[in-house]
Amino acid sequence: MNKAENANNVLVIGSGGREHALSWRLSKSPSVARVFCSPGNGGIAQDVACVNLATQDDIAAFCKKEAIDLVVIGPEQFLVDGLADRLREEGVAVFGPGAKAAALEGSKGFMKDLCRKYGIPTAAYGFFTSQGEALAFLSGKSYPIVIKADGLAAGKGVIIAEHEKEAQEAIAEMFSGRFGTAGQAVVIEEFLEGVEVSFFAITDGKNAIEFGSAQDHKRVGEGDTGPNTGGMGTYGPLPIMTDALSEQVMETIIKPTVAAMEKEGALFKGVLFAGLMLTKDGPKLLEYNVRFGDPETQTLMARFNADLYPVLLASDKGGLDKVNIHFTPQAGMCVVMAARGYPGEYVKSSVIGGLEHAAATPAVKIFHAGTKAEGGNIIATGGRVLGVTALGDTLQEAAANAYAAIDKLQWPEGFCRRDIGWRALK
Repeated sequence: MNKAENANNVLVIGSGGREHALSWRLSKSPSVARVFCSPGNGGIAQDVACVNLATQDDIAAFCKKEAIDLVVIGPEQFLVDGLADRLREEGVAVFGPGAKAAALEGSKGFMKDLCRKYGIPTAAYGFFTSQGEALAFLSGKSYPIVIKADGLAAGKGVIIAEHEKEAQEAIAEMFSGRFGTAGQAVVIEEFLEGVEVSFFAITDGKNAIEFGSAQDHKRVGEGDTGPNTGGMGTYGPLPIMTDALSEQVMETIIKPTVAAMEKEGALFKGVLFAGLMLTKDGPKLLEYNVRFGDPETQTLMARFNADLYPVLLASDKGGLDKVNIHFTPQAGMCVVMAARGYPGEYVKSSVIGGLEHAAATPAVKIFHAGTKAEGGNIIATGGRVLGVTALGDTLQEAAANAYAAIDKLQWPEGFCRRDIGWRALK
């Protein structure tokens, strides 16, 4: 595709696999001239220009200097801290909600109270700012039960307690500061049974359009065993998400949320990432994230087959009814390679070899999360390090392509789950 004469400049904020996938897809847009990423990582730097912008002032100044037309904010903390508000005040278009709307993720209690007020299906719950009241709420409850830190806890503030003593310990841990300020309040909710799904919709604050779904694998071990992580792999599309079910989610969860936020004076612009449980009573909302998921985005961007720039811009400027959303019918899979020891203390500063060989086929793209480039090498710097992402005509083929690429990597300090997609593959 030839770049349009009036092609635009984009800045992506973040340093993970999600930001690599977004930067890469935007770099292929015919509407985009240049893509920058701050701060980026060793793999992102191979696809777009990386810059290090430490503060909101730095970001605003860079947008002015480089004539940035759109800022895409990856991590939730920047959104909760009001970066989108600051940039919009400067006249810069932003993909992502303002601070008031970002409370949908920034406070689980806010989200649950909104659901109760507007009749959005979710698990029964209690929301507490005192440890004593939270402990008293446990009396007579059935188990398992779910304890959640109210604020941002990097995806780790959720504990499924199998009995009352475990629930009491979880509440005490949260109020004692295990998750910092995130645990100053807690949500206690019923445990829902069913199939968990990540569902995405783009909204301009008034209208919303579906933007695909994926299924994440949160546990570190095969067969969904071991502790929770930020995500060990995803696949899509999901056989279980029929057109009828997707429409039900849009009509009963997504659109009512968009309308509710407008009524609350917190117009939501950006992506609504709904963590859903498909129960026997229909889909119910587990939680909202106000940004794209990681590693779901890697699968979504590998499968997305249109110009991403106008879609993201329309979220800020309006015109969602005119954008082209198209995903390849092929299946996609992202397998996360993590450093040994993750999600606990993990090996740092190991060298990853074989990356070019592993990604030599067109069906494979390796997105970097925790890496840096140093002395001609790619060095692992984080817990989740790579997202080995592949397409295939079937899910079996996508899985075969992803694991064949992993087998070409030379990184003994890394590991992955070998059963991503097992529910659908079964």
